[in-house]
Amino acid sequence: MSLDKEFDHYFKALERSGNEDRCFMCRRSPAEVKAFFGFHEDGTPIDADRYGIEDVVLDPEIDIMSYRGTRPVCAVCQLNFDTIFLSSNGRAVLTRVLRELEEERERLWGNPQDAES
Repeated sequence: MSLDKEFDHYFKALERSGNEDRCFMCRRSPAEVKAFFGFHEDGTPIDADRYGIEDVVLDPEIDIMSYRGTRPVCAVCQLNFDTIFLSSNGRAVLTRVLRELEEERERLWGNPQDAES
């Protein structure tokens, strides 16, 4: 895909997300996503000397953020999504978690003593 097309995806996604270059799900910035995977912003590994991986570099062609969907989503959230749905009952558990977040806020976030009763 041409660089112009990639920039077009990027800027349109920023407009959709209120000009915030962050994952819609976890709110990580691109730099935070790279750090999560063990890389500096320039693609060089964090603690390279410690782990003996001086020659390892994050390929600039690898996307750590997707700007092609409704909102920007990072590679960490995509991996989490994949993991949930690879489990045998992932969809059912996620549905329950979403329902709890929407309908049982007080039980989830209320007074810890109330939750024990």
